[in-house]
Amino acid sequence: MSEEKKVWVLGHKNPDTDSICAALAYAELKNRKEEGKYVAKRAGAVSEETRYVLDYFGVQEPELVTDAGAQAKDIEIRETKGVCSHISLKHAWEMMKDSNVVTLPIINAKKKLEGLIVTGDIATSYMDVYDNHVLATARTQYKNIVETVEGTLLTGNEHGYFVKGKVVVASGDDAVMKEYIEEDDLVILANRPESQRCALELNASCMVVCAGTEVSKEILAMAEERDCVVISTPFDTFTVARLINQSMPIKYFMKKDNLVTFELDDYVEDIKEEMSKVRHRDFPVLDENGNYVGMISRRNLLNMQKKQVILVDHNEKTQAVDGIDGAEILEIIDHHRIGSLETMGPVYFRNQPLGCTGTIVYQMYREQNEEITKQIAGLLLSAILSDTLMFRSPTCTPVDKAAAEDLAKIAGVDIETHAKNMFRAGSNFKNKTIEEIFFQDFKKFSASDKDFGVGQISAMGSEELMAIKDQIIEYMDTVLTEKKLDMVFIMLTDILEETTYLVCAGEGSDHVVKTAFQEEKSDDVYILKGVVSRKKQLIPPFMSAMQQ
Repeated sequence: MSEEKKVWVLGHKNPDTDSICAALAYAELKNRKEEGKYVAKRAGAVSEETRYVLDYFGVQEPELVTDAGAQAKDIEIRETKGVCSHISLKHAWEMMKDSNVVTLPIINAKKKLEGLIVTGDIATSYMDVYDNHVLATARTQYKNIVETVEGTLLTGNEHGYFVKGKVVVASGDDAVMKEYIEEDDLVILANRPESQRCALELNASCMVVCAGTEVSKEILAMAEERDCVVISTPFDTFTVARLINQSMPIKYFMKKDNLVTFELDDYVEDIKEEMSKVRHRDFPVLDENGNYVGMISRRNLLNMQKKQVILVDHNEKTQAVDGIDGAEILEIIDHHRIGSLETMGPVYFRNQPLGCTGTIVYQMYREQNEEITKQIAGLLLSAILSDTLMFRSPTCTPVDKAAAEDLAKIAGVDIETHAKNMFRAGSNFKNKTIEEIFFQDFKKFSASDKDFGVGQISAMGSEELMAIKDQIIEYMDTVLTEKKLDMVFIMLTDILEETTYLVCAGEGSDHVVKTAFQEEKSDDVYILKGVVSRKKQLIPPFMSAMQQ
């Protein structure tokens, strides 16, 4: 199954261990029923804690996706065959009629796009070109002329090119012909041998003999001696004169500069915007190597197949991957408050007041009587320990703890040892930029027309947290501007002491904290003893404070 037809199982931006592990485990569960259809993805960077878990249990991290919007590869791309730039206008026109298209892509032997030709270009060549030197200017191949007039090559090389002279019709006697026929001209004439001989004596480079007239051996021999191409056609001189311009190669008329093309990975919203700026009906699509793939038009956008996604560990639009409005949400598996996501139709929505999405996925394995492998058990256990801070968080329920104990047996690990190793890996801030530390577990929320972000940085002790505190505070103003937020809050959480040192920035942020917790700031932080859960202990008081 191609990648674009698979269903993405996807956590939130700035994913934590629960978000990544739940996606991996749930994709595995879904694939037990429909093998290969579901694939876990991630919407942000993997934290050091999560990386430790994946490495420990030998699981490859999911592929990063930054946008779930429909792309060109989700559109029904019309496989209009690319053509060579040397074919005639007449041949191109016939191909357009047969394929019911108005645009032909011109590609070279390496499948690179060289240009486009539309029906209007062919109309221009027929209606607006009066220059009788244009066949030579366009370097028209004799093969094209033969095909266009449905003729037969009697002498000469059909692969040669008419590159000099003009096109003339020999309608007078020899004296008249000598006045307007020049060396290298292409002469259209009828069955009069004397006119044919005269054209050869005047060094015409090509003769088109009309009405199916038989050309004498003497004339043919004379033509070969003078390197003159002779073509016999069943059409009369009027018809040949009318058709001859259609033998020109499309290369001469094709548009090759400032072509509007799209790539398979381009997003539909960007494509729509670009299409609105130009009047073209059809647009070429190229692959990642710049090779021509096919054509799309505005009407193709109506039949696009949206990406199908299952969301785990979130149901807030602000936390979802970009472009979620352009995707089809099939399911939501979560343990947070009901957020702001809207779906086009009914979906399977499982939301339980538990400490971790991993616990819900564990329940689903048990409910469906599916085996939990050692690897899956390790992932789900790690998710629970991370989200409940090894059962210290008030979000933790007896169900979470029981699930973790069962999973630990399957995974063959000691809960306390594994949890401490995870948290120690997560609080190792060496070789990390302040941006990476800041956003390792960061979520956006909205309340009372205010957009705010809350991040959580956890460590096994306060020393590591205080070492980065000043850098975090300094970086907050940058985040306010770049993320277009009204307020930013960062929880510096000491897991062992079960205490959060809260820092904030943005107009009104201090008021929100004081209203929510009745605490005063001390050395740039609010010390919140017993507060370790963003979901249960921080966000609800913040929402109430903002609504006041």
